[in-house]
Amino acid sequence: MALPTANQVSLGRETPKHYGITSPISLVQAKEADLVLTQRLTEALKPYGVFEEELELQRRIHVLGKLNTLVKEWIRDVSETKNLPASVIETVGGKIFTFGSYRLGVHTKGADIDALFVAPRHVERTDFFSSFLDKLKEQEEVKDLRAVEEAFVPVIKLSFDSIEIDILFARLALQTIPKNLDLRDDGLLKNLDIRCIRSLNGCRVTDEILHLVPNIENFRLTLRTIKLWAKRHNIYSNILGFLGGVSWAMLVARTCQLYPNAVASTLVHKFFLVFSKWEWPNPVLLKQPEDCNLNLPVWDPRVTPSDRYHLMPIITPAYPQQNSTYNVSVSTRAVMVDEFKQGLSITDEILQNKAEWSKLFEAPNFFQKYKHYIVLLASAPTEKQHLEWVGLVESKIRILVGNLEKNEFITLAHVNPQSFPGPKESREKEEVSTMWVIGVIFKKMEASENLNVDLTIDIQSFTDTVYRQAISSKMFEADMKIQAMHVKKRQLHQLLPSLVMPKRRKHSTEGLRQMNDSSLDLSLDSDNSMSVPSPTALSAAVPTLTPVKSGPLGPPPSPIAAAASQPEVQASTMSPPAVKRPGSPMQEERKRLKSDSEESAAERQTSGDPVPSSQNPTPPPCMGPPGAPQTPSPPATMGLPAAPQTPSPPTTMGPPVAPQSPSPPPTMGPPVANKTPNQEVLEEKSPKEHQMEDPSIVPETKTTEDRGAASAGEGERVVSTDLSDVPLLPANPIPVVKNSIKLRLSR
Repeated sequence: MALPTANQVSLGRETPKHYGITSPISLVQAKEADLVLTQRLTEALKPYGVFEEELELQRRIHVLGKLNTLVKEWIRDVSETKNLPASVIETVGGKIFTFGSYRLGVHTKGADIDALFVAPRHVERTDFFSSFLDKLKEQEEVKDLRAVEEAFVPVIKLSFDSIEIDILFARLALQTIPKNLDLRDDGLLKNLDIRCIRSLNGCRVTDEILHLVPNIENFRLTLRTIKLWAKRHNIYSNILGFLGGVSWAMLVARTCQLYPNAVASTLVHKFFLVFSKWEWPNPVLLKQPEDCNLNLPVWDPRVTPSDRYHLMPIITPAYPQQNSTYNVSVSTRAVMVDEFKQGLSITDEILQNKAEWSKLFEAPNFFQKYKHYIVLLASAPTEKQHLEWVGLVESKIRILVGNLEKNEFITLAHVNPQSFPGPKESREKEEVSTMWVIGVIFKKMEASENLNVDLTIDIQSFTDTVYRQAISSKMFEADMKIQAMHVKKRQLHQLLPSLVMPKRRKHSTEGLRQMNDSSLDLSLDSDNSMSVPSPTALSAAVPTLTPVKSGPLGPPPSPIAAAASQPEVQASTMSPPAVKRPGSPMQEERKRLKSDSEESAAERQTSGDPVPSSQNPTPPPCMGPPGAPQTPSPPATMGLPAAPQTPSPPTTMGPPVAPQSPSPPPTMGPPVANKTPNQEVLEEKSPKEHQMEDPSIVPETKTTEDRGAASAGEGERVVSTDLSDVPLLPANPIPVVKNSIKLRLSR
């Protein structure tokens, strides 16, 4: 694609019409200095690959042309099988539309294409997911073909001549599809299936945005800049509670409406100015919402109570209007607003010629930002299962962030949208894993030196949700696991690839204690990660694994074990083979070594760490998914005392935990059942166990998988009280990993 240059930027001497729901803030024309800054901005963007070469663009157009031809051929075939007259078959039409970043003209090198297949009324959705899918399979250019028919917006995903394409389907109530069809026409939505309306929404929103900005070229260059900045600063992810592409596009479009004559360099600065001072939750609107009397649900806090709780509403301009940022949480909004303010400060310097545009795209170090991190790992036995499993887990991480935000001791939970691939749990066993890292800020407690925090229920309610959905959608397979762990900042360098975080200089590991089994997940997209084992994996791997003794007298821990084992933290299980991660020391870390060592020694002294003594072993995990009937475990709660636990011999989890001596009681925080208060335990607990502990979780109807899982691992069989709709038990019961995190914070 040809790069926009200063002389191509339209100055917009006149504003032919009024844009947006308010008057512009400024109609000032661009000056020569603004054009120079815009040219510098364009040059600064080039190294990041945000502009596609003309040859690649032509290739995309060629692929879309071939796909469009394929669509028309298939529609003719379907029309013949449905005995339509020959005269109608020739004129019936059918067309491929694009939307998203490609339609907006801001796609980057290697980006996928979002496409919509619009068909006449005699073509059914079932035809699209059957005979059209078969036709795609016959094409030699098509690879990685898969249909997701049960998705909220059903889609066919494929790679056509090495270009990734997602195809949605919409069946209009028209006998023929005209070539000049305008999807912005609200009348097209009449008598449509809700799935077709959702599929049409992407194209309708994209087209509306392009019609609501004063100057498309200025809009595009500004949007490329903001999208790159958001990705570099790890705040580009709708699924994790930040903003996705369409939301960033609407914010930039609103900025263009407020400054219709400004060029890109000015618009970038005004973007940060406007949204660093925006009074959320006042909504961002590109035009006044319209009611088409089609009785479709629209975003309206006056009518819908749940809409009143949206924290950062950005409303789509096409009917039915929706909030594109309903995933935003208190923490993600706080992180984004802080980034807006920093962006304003940097662009102030750039406009004053005190800094270059490259400074705006410098990525902050997420791993130095927080003292505490929670590492989340999702693993599955095969690549195919892992792809589905990771997609589900990632889509629910925002629930975990929400749970953590509600915890009375947590101020902020910041999930890094990047992820890392994790190592295998066993060298003999195939396993693929992905890891995410969440930075956590705990509230400062002035009344006490020490604080007990139990995150078990926060973690377990999240895993409950994921397991339930996996089972209800029949996606769950044996050895699909979710695991969580608390790690402190100074241990992160041992877990992450050297490309992301160079290894710091070695220092004393005295006092470090082994944490629960930790299989790590290090994917090149994220900033932290870590993992743990499953009951089945452990039982299968017992001959190859050896228990790791905790305390200074045991063998030196592996890098993973050392990172997971901290003065404040213990764990009960065994560690996988050590995974060494090469890396070079960071200069900043060198400066912190001395203070870290002193802090570590002080924490050990405060928390009363170590001489091994007796402790009640952690009860073995129940091998059942959520919904499987089982005997409830003692609750692990944050604010209430827990009932005493009685020791129970381990089963499939391997040898008992090395005994530990209880620490002195904390000066603040609730008592925890017969466990050391300065302890973080990574147990393996089934989501159902937690469900039965937490009265807020309502038991759900048991599924086939649920009941099959009840008999897993332990050799025990618990029968559900409701057998009215019980199918046969599955051949392979489903093992589930439980997670418990308890830690002691010192001032």
